[in-house]
Amino acid sequence: QVQLVESGGGLVQAGASLTLSCAASGRNFRGYAVGWFRQAPGKEREFVAAIASGLYTNYADSVKGRFTISRDTAKNMLYLHMNSLKPEDTAVYYCAAGTWSTRAGDFNYWGQGTQVTVSS
Repeated sequence: QVQLVESGGGLVQAGASLTLSCAASGRNFRGYAVGWFRQAPGKEREFVAAIASGLYTNYADSVKGRFTISRDTAKNMLYLHMNSLKPEDTAVYYCAAGTWSTRAGDFNYWGQGTQVTVSS
């Protein structure tokens, strides 16, 4: 079992930066791929970024070059550094742990989500 708790969301202006954090606890966390998904009102949950246990990373095209995912294995922490934020980045952001994938269904464990709102 893995527990995930996100933090760091908030209201920012377009062009600003924000860093989301996800604290993980539970057995075998280090062996999981971990990622960030987001869900805007009226839309399906979508993949944002993922990082494997071996530190290989993958990003959605919409955030590539602006967002950076990282993990601190020793601290059981996951981060999403977001730069040049746009109003279309507004969503609830979730961290998740599971198998290496871009599909939400392949991630077994989820946090409660943190709201990110980008004003124009």
